[in-house]
Amino acid sequence: MIELMDLPVRHGDVPLRVARGHFATNHSHINYYIDITMQKRRLSEAQQMAKQMVTTFINNSPVDTILCLDGMEVVGTCLAQALTESGFRNLNAHQTIYVVEPEYNSNSQIIFRDNIQPMIRNKHVLVLMASVTTGFTANKSIEAVGYYGGEVVGVAALYSAVKDLNGLPVRSVYNLSDLPDYASYDYKDCPYCKSGRRIDAMVNSYGYSSL
Repeated sequence: MIELMDLPVRHGDVPLRVARGHFATNHSHINYYIDITMQKRRLSEAQQMAKQMVTTFINNSPVDTILCLDGMEVVGTCLAQALTESGFRNLNAHQTIYVVEPEYNSNSQIIFRDNIQPMIRNKHVLVLMASVTTGFTANKSIEAVGYYGGEVVGVAALYSAVKDLNGLPVRSVYNLSDLPDYASYDYKDCPYCKSGRRIDAMVNSYGYSSL
């Protein structure tokens, strides 16, 4: 088991929970595992995360659809509610927002079934993720939305190590200012691997598996 700790960084009443070590994702090796299980699964924390994110959408591009990756449907629903609240100064006030999740084919490509495609086609789509580190997954999502005729107006995440992707803003609750020594490496250039340090855990959007 890896040891999680709460950093003295809070947005609302929600702490940033992390573990330091040597971790492997599908695309890179990282020195921190950021645990956002509670923010994704506990309604009270999901609501607070949505409130933190929603302030960056004021008087900005409209959002017709929120595409939820990484199991972010609860946060996505809270964010959609916040964006459509009466009295909120946003282009989405009093309008509805679709909240959808992706489906993946055998080649790990995102697909949308015929009944979901109208929620993407000709819509302003916000890609919502748990975290953005390398941008690989976010870029795949942006390509998929474009293929189905939608327009991605931004990327939102609970944590992001990047500020923009191909000119699109990445809005996040936590960022490198909260975790300044966060680092991501290509596995071929990982200093931990080169020094012979074993991987502590495999990590992805579902959580971690200790090795």
